[in-house]
Amino acid sequence: MRIAIPAEDNRGLESNVSGHFGRAKYFVFVDIEDNEIKGHEVVEVPFEEHGPGDLPGFVKEHGGEVVLAYGMGRKALSYFNDFGIAVVTGAYGPIKDIVKAFIEQVLEVDPNWREKIEHEKKHRGNCEKRE
Repeated sequence: MRIAIPAEDNRGLESNVSGHFGRAKYFVFVDIEDNEIKGHEVVEVPFEEHGPGDLPGFVKEHGGEVVLAYGMGRKALSYFNDFGIAVVTGAYGPIKDIVKAFIEQVLEVDPNWREKIEHEKKHRGNCEKRE
């Protein structure tokens, strides 16, 4: 299985999950076999600005089968659904920790992520553009 996680930086498993899927400049793709992390790859997002479906297409091109993210818009969720890629939202913290928790089926997520992002949008502006 290949898990895709939007990251705050390019430190791989030591990175934290990006607070919003659409703003991530890097993704960490983690390869899981026999319930163990077998490897990972950090990939820089290849575009400064993106349109609907660009990031889900990027994840699909890199073999992502599951996405672990904190926040994500409804359009992106819809594209992933169309691609048959599972999405878990509300995931936060160090990537290595959330992947291990996901494997062990004990991943705790923030059920209020959507409200927090909506609140942030009101104070920062449109979340569709990357910083």
